[in-house]
Amino acid sequence: MSRDILNLNWRFHLGDEPGADFMGWDDSAWREVTLPHDWSVEHPFDKRHASGTGYLPGGTAWYRKHFYLPDDVAGKRVRLTFGGVYKHARVYFNSNYLGQRAYGYSTFTYDVSAFARPGENVIAVRVEHDEVADSRWFTGSGIYRDVVLSITDACSFETDGVFVTTESVDADGTARLKVRYDTLGAGGARFYLSLNGEAVAQAESAGETGEAILSVPHALLWSPDSPTLYTLTAQALSEDEMTDEVHIPIGIRTFRFDPDHGFFLNGVNMKLKGVCVHHDAGCLGAAVPKAVWARRLKTLKAAGCNALRTAHNPPDTHLLDLCDELGLLVMDEAFDEWEGAKNKWWQGHNVYPPKRFGYAEDFPQWHRADLEAMVCRDRNHPSIVLWSIGNEIDYPNDPYVTPLFDEVLGNNDANKPAAERRYDPRKPDAGRLAVIAQELTDIVHGLDTSRPVTSALSFPELSNRTGYADVLDAAGYNYKEVFYAEDHAKYPGRVIYGSENGKTPEAWYAVRDNDFICGQFLWTGVDFLGECPGWPVRISRAGLLDLAGHEKPSYAQRKALWTDAPYVRIAAAPANAEWKDADGERFRWAAQPGEPMRVSCYTNAERVELTLNGRSLGEKACTSADGCRVCWEVPFEAGMLRAVVPGAEDVLCTPGAASNLSLTPDVESLPADGQSVWQLEVLLADAEGHPVSADERVTYQVAGDAQLLGVENGTPDDLTPYAAPYRNTRDGRAIVYVRAGTRPGEVVVHAHTTGGLSTNVVLHQA
Repeated sequence: MSRDILNLNWRFHLGDEPGADFMGWDDSAWREVTLPHDWSVEHPFDKRHASGTGYLPGGTAWYRKHFYLPDDVAGKRVRLTFGGVYKHARVYFNSNYLGQRAYGYSTFTYDVSAFARPGENVIAVRVEHDEVADSRWFTGSGIYRDVVLSITDACSFETDGVFVTTESVDADGTARLKVRYDTLGAGGARFYLSLNGEAVAQAESAGETGEAILSVPHALLWSPDSPTLYTLTAQALSEDEMTDEVHIPIGIRTFRFDPDHGFFLNGVNMKLKGVCVHHDAGCLGAAVPKAVWARRLKTLKAAGCNALRTAHNPPDTHLLDLCDELGLLVMDEAFDEWEGAKNKWWQGHNVYPPKRFGYAEDFPQWHRADLEAMVCRDRNHPSIVLWSIGNEIDYPNDPYVTPLFDEVLGNNDANKPAAERRYDPRKPDAGRLAVIAQELTDIVHGLDTSRPVTSALSFPELSNRTGYADVLDAAGYNYKEVFYAEDHAKYPGRVIYGSENGKTPEAWYAVRDNDFICGQFLWTGVDFLGECPGWPVRISRAGLLDLAGHEKPSYAQRKALWTDAPYVRIAAAPANAEWKDADGERFRWAAQPGEPMRVSCYTNAERVELTLNGRSLGEKACTSADGCRVCWEVPFEAGMLRAVVPGAEDVLCTPGAASNLSLTPDVESLPADGQSVWQLEVLLADAEGHPVSADERVTYQVAGDAQLLGVENGTPDDLTPYAAPYRNTRDGRAIVYVRAGTRPGEVVVHAHTTGGLSTNVVLHQA
């Protein structure tokens, strides 16, 4: 039995190659790539492409992989799993056509046993992403998640054929787990539960399909504060011989959503302090290594975040693994559109006319397979507490309409033409949504009844009247805090929470001050490519973190709102800045002498004192009613701002000229596996170590068996091609990603600025 990741040594060709499905096709001139791979970010930003997907191209391309199988492969069950291919993938194995998958976010598996042979085998994949205006955010292009080959006995578990649920936890701490399984021809199954390598329970069941109960004494419960993971070892049996074995990390926990009192985990009432995330990481595109997500999630959790929404598609399994490991609750989301295609912006956000490509063209044929694939793949993750069947499917006039409202605007419709706001009976009727929602809910319930089904409603005032909201187990409201109290009274028994929310303190108070609201999911946790206002801005700036994973002032405000340990952070902006909230500020004290500046202190303390060059600017009271923020208007004066609260302080200093360049890796040593990634923090600083405000271009070179994957600074309008080995710093900072090679030894990363500063760092791979 083996399960091998086939990510190394693929051949890639951008462009169509009729005949490349043939096993004997000559691909020797094709470029070698390592998966995960996103070809979109290898190309320059171009205004001719769609603003919604970040001004990056798509196209059609081919991938081919040559690999070898052992002599005893005959008679074995051989399966090939693709974690995600964007999009319209056609897959061939040894010249045999296996099938296609339209949705770019689905994980799919083919049984290739009939075609596998000893010796050389060849996988060929054609990927078609010709119309880039097919999404409201950046999608990427290519095989951007792992490819896995598994070889087992013919008697084996079905793909995703083992499912574990926590049935109960008794007062004495004994947990009762139910394991359901499906096999392909096995006569039964045996299960072992272990913690840190020590067995704590076991059970056995007969039959090709069946159930078993595991009783776990003194169970350690999974939670955000203590994310304990057990390992379930499942063995398929044929005449008492083991023919297949899988190892599944699981968490033991109970939870419930109460319509009057909110969310309970392991019997403890708590609020979901969540953020929405898209799937890209700037210069890495959609091919995001696990370590990059780990750095982001740890930073978000430090701000009090305990939940994540996968906006708006099934995520990479590495992200869910991290949520299990770190203790983040998850709303796992399937779709952004159903039968009706939404507006896709290609000349800037809300710039008409839109284009209308997207998943809607594939939904009728593929929705069941795609939804089942998500639920079956993800249902063993203890982090997941909600299944979402859709996001803003009921967005007004985009495309669904109703005679109940003659004219209506959504939360992003400030520039919508008058004709697009009005009811038009020739458009799809919103009553159809309840029918589809019922079908999707039934599909999920057929696979997992342990979690509620939800959908993120943009127009609950309509969906309450069409029956759409009624078929859901929990109703998510996007930016509709105004209806919380009214709908709680009007629809007794309904679970309500904020599925997408602005970062205003008032939106949080609507959760904090109402027991019946389970929580909220901020838009967003991290900036993302696409959904941008227009050229040259290529990203959405909605995140608490920028594309480089660095904290923004809105992060500081959220940390002050969501955490209790003493905390204060200073941010500043010109007093006449267009944005008056945290999104308009930066952690920088630099301006023209005497220029009026707004200085904000974000703190969870009751009072804060601000000083400038040792001179007190006064002490002010700060409460959560103030959004944990107090402001001063200060004529700029070079030097040091200091904010002090009991138990914490923060400083901002006016930097001098750049005199030092440093590279700091997250780890010094990585395995020589061709997959692991270093994240190097770049700091361009003055003589005192303060990040500079006069940014410079830094160029990088990697010596050794490793690859420079990209450089990110988080600047919204930086159009430097991601394939370039250079990029300006932003506020003196950037992040560099370097992927390990396959040969042990030293790797040296060199960096130098246009101003003549240079540095290097020695890394090790073993």
